[in-house]
Amino acid sequence: MSLEERMRSAVAALLHAAGESQTELAAALGVSQAQVSRRQSGTAAWSLADCEAVAAHYGITAHDLLAGPTRAVEALPAERRRVPGRPAAGARSAPVEGKI
Repeated sequence: MSLEERMRSAVAALLHAAGESQTELAAALGVSQAQVSRRQSGTAAWSLADCEAVAAHYGITAHDLLAGPTRAVEALPAERRRVPGRPAAGARSAPVEGKI
């Protein structure tokens, strides 16, 4: 796995583990959701400055981030993890029958 692939995989794993959306990550980084999407799809590259910003956002080191998804999620502080049973950020709840 290339370093770029590890970065994309780690970001995807952190988004999931933290229950965040690309939109929320983009806001934290000061970029658009489309820019995060392009970086995650591989049509644009994550820069070293991006790596530092993503790592800081999640409270981990750039080394943990670049080591790959397993290490990145293991390093994620407990307070940044999604609470089990709480829907991920941006998730829509099922409609309640009889309610509009």
